Amino acid sequence: MSCIAETQPHAVLTPYPAQGHINPLLKLAKLLHLRGFHITFVNTEYVHKRLLKSRGSKALDGLSDFCFETIPDGLHPVDADDDSQHQDLVSLCDSTRKNFLHPFLNLLARLNRSATVGLIPPVTCLVSDCFMTFPIQAAQELALPVLLFCPASAATLLSIIHFPTLVEKGITPLKDESYLTNGYLNAKVECIPGMQSFRLKDLPTYIRTTDPKDLMIEFLIEVAGRVHRDCAIVINTFDELESNALNALSSMFSSFYTIGPLPLLLNQSPQKHLASLGSNLWKEDSECLEWLENKKPRSVVYVNFGSVVVMSAEQLLEFAWGLANSKKPFLWIIRPDLVIGGSVILSSEFVNETRDRGLIASWCQQEQVLNHPSIGGFLTHCGWNSTTESVCAGVPMLCWPFFADQQTNCRYICNEWDIGIEINTNVRREEVGKLVNELMVGEKGKKMRQKIMELKKKAEERTRPGGGSYMNLDRVIKEVLLKQH
Repeated sequence: MSCIAETQPHAVLTPYPAQGHINPLLKLAKLLHLRGFHITFVNTEYVHKRLLKSRGSKALDGLSDFCFETIPDGLHPVDADDDSQHQDLVSLCDSTRKNFLHPFLNLLARLNRSATVGLIPPVTCLVSDCFMTFPIQAAQELALPVLLFCPASAATLLSIIHFPTLVEKGITPLKDESYLTNGYLNAKVECIPGMQSFRLKDLPTYIRTTDPKDLMIEFLIEVAGRVHRDCAIVINTFDELESNALNALSSMFSSFYTIGPLPLLLNQSPQKHLASLGSNLWKEDSECLEWLENKKPRSVVYVNFGSVVVMSAEQLLEFAWGLANSKKPFLWIIRPDLVIGGSVILSSEFVNETRDRGLIASWCQQEQVLNHPSIGGFLTHCGWNSTTESVCAGVPMLCWPFFADQQTNCRYICNEWDIGIEINTNVRREEVGKLVNELMVGEKGKKMRQKIMELKKKAEERTRPGGGSYMNLDRVIKEVLLKQH
């Protein structure tokens, strides 16, 4: 075996198989690779097929020491070629608990067999999405260090760790459907330290079930049970964003590290050789950036509801006419599966009205778009990646949270940081038009832009050499990943 193979650490990274989880973990994989690690990145077979479809059949061939492997997801096959279909989230969560451990152990055994003949270094550590618990079991069986990566906010992680408490106290499941509308969800959260300014409606939406056997509640309670005090956890956030939640988590875990925002941390390193390794499950439309070139600085509203949000045809129309009536230029990303039960049809009247100032695309390179000088505001679902990328770009937000952790992030954006305005769940074109104008040219918009530029500056300080996030990455490598190497 070569000397390099004997000495190079080898990290196996496993994201939860969804776009919003894959993106940040791939960034962490690149950061580890830049610091000398051999990388094996493990997707499900379905995700792997989607990536090859969107990025080209050779896109993941990568480098000799940055490899992609797959495991089955244990679900009935969904056609990876059909962009209008997506996997059922609840079934997928359940399958990660029941079907992933053995294929994962088989993969690790295969990697270590390759190591014995000198093809690659032996596996020295595991890095897992914290919403997947089987790598913790694998690490225990193989006596390997394991690092849990949280792709969500600290407040979301804190909420989920307290899900058993919420069930014990009878806060969830709800007694009946009336609790969704009778003001119950406006109550303050009193049983989660570090989240006293939050209301029940700001917690991850899984608490809004009336089913005592709800599979997502079961899944998250299992996650909470496996993430114990001795686990090492790394999170894509930074201290100024959520100090209360981070203080609460730091007191609960012996090894807890903030390394965000990952886009800025990754930008500290020259990584041209890694640029081709992307993670978008939809084909990117290259026209977006060219179209933005002709627009005035900070004049365009960027609209993107992420990779999972679905809406009714009526809601889509309200957003469409709200944008049209605002008279502001807009770039709107509409995925093939954005509308429930059908394809997106926008009237010729709308197309004619917005032809000179609107562009609709199916997917884009979001970070590049947000950082383009012509972007002045972001209409978003408040996923954590979108939230942190918006902070990194200094772009204020209009918020329409849909489910999961998006309500939690929206609370931060609009109430704690004052860098966004929330749109009513029951979306109306009049409100959309009015708020787009407030965001782009109103007094509130100016104040929000000022606040988000201050946050951007703090994020840049944290991720520079010598900054907290930068040093925490070095610490976690030394204290966790290289501990037994």
